[in-house]
Amino acid sequence: MKFGVQVNCYRTTWHDIKASINAMEGTRWNSIWFADHFLPPPGRREEEHFTAFEGFTLISVAAGMTQKLRLGHLVLGNTYRNPGLLAKMATTLDQASLGRFELALGAAWFKREHEAYGWTFPSMKERQDRFQEACELLRLLFTADGPVDYQGKYYRLDHAPLSPGCYQKPHIPIMVGGTGERRTLRTLAMYGDIFNMDGWAGQGMSLEVYRHKVGVLEKHCANVGRDPAEIKRTLLMPLQITDDQERIERFQKALGPGSMAGPKNQIIDRIGEFEKEGVAEIMFGAIPTGQVEAFERVEEDIVSAFD
Repeated sequence: MKFGVQVNCYRTTWHDIKASINAMEGTRWNSIWFADHFLPPPGRREEEHFTAFEGFTLISVAAGMTQKLRLGHLVLGNTYRNPGLLAKMATTLDQASLGRFELALGAAWFKREHEAYGWTFPSMKERQDRFQEACELLRLLFTADGPVDYQGKYYRLDHAPLSPGCYQKPHIPIMVGGTGERRTLRTLAMYGDIFNMDGWAGQGMSLEVYRHKVGVLEKHCANVGRDPAEIKRTLLMPLQITDDQERIERFQKALGPGSMAGPKNQIIDRIGEFEKEGVAEIMFGAIPTGQVEAFERVEEDIVSAFD
C-alpha cells in the first residue's frame, strides 16, 4: 500500500503549501495532489475573495521542488482546458519530472466558477460527452507513433504531433475522476488506467460502497473487452485521527457512512481491509496545510504501519 496527500490549495498561503511539500519529500509519502478550482468550493459568494491557487501551476512548481514524490491532481476539470493543450502540458511536466506525473481528469461540476470566469457550463450530458471524447483523445495522443487526426463532436485535431511525448512507458497513467455508474465508470473502462473513489463526494468510505463501484466498473470492463486488473484502484480518503466520539460522528455525518475518523488503530484496521480488497494507494485529505507536525503524525501513526 502506498500513501499520498491531497494538499489543500484554498483559503491558504503559498508559505503553507510550500511547507507541506517540503514535509512530504524524502519521507514515506509516495505522492502529492492538488485540486483544480478557480474559486474556493463550495462557492459561497462571501468567500470568493479567499485564495484559490491554480492547480496545474502548483503541481509544476512542486515537481521542481522534489525528486521523489509522484504528482497529480484530484482532479483536473475537463472544461477548463482543451484536451490537446492538456496533453502538451502533461507530457511537458512528465518529461521535466522524469516520469512522476499522473493525469487525473473529471467532467467538472462547479458551475459558479464557470460563471465567474466566463466559461460555458454545458448540461450534464454534454459535459459527460465532452469528457469521454477528451479521455479518448488524450489516450490516442499519448500512445500514437506520429501526428494525430481526430474528428469528434466537440474536439478536432488536424495532424497534431505530441512532441515531446510521454517520459513514462507505455504512457502517462490516466485517472478518470468520479464514480458515476452509467457514464464515468464506462469511460474509465474504455480509456483510463486509475480508479479513484472520492471520500469528499458524500457517499462515504464504506467497503460496501467501494465493492459496489468496483463491481460496476468490472461489468463495464467486460462490456468493452477490458481486463479490470489493468486498472489501478485508489481512494481519496479524508482523515481525522481522534478518540472524540462527537468529532467522529460529526465527520461521518458530513461526509457519509464509514468516513475515516477515529482512533489510529481503528483507522489502520480499516485501511488494511481496503488493502485486502485491492486498493493500491490512498490519498489522505483534511491534513491541515502547512502544519508539518500534522503530516509527521499521520506518517508515523498510520503510514508507518504499512512499511
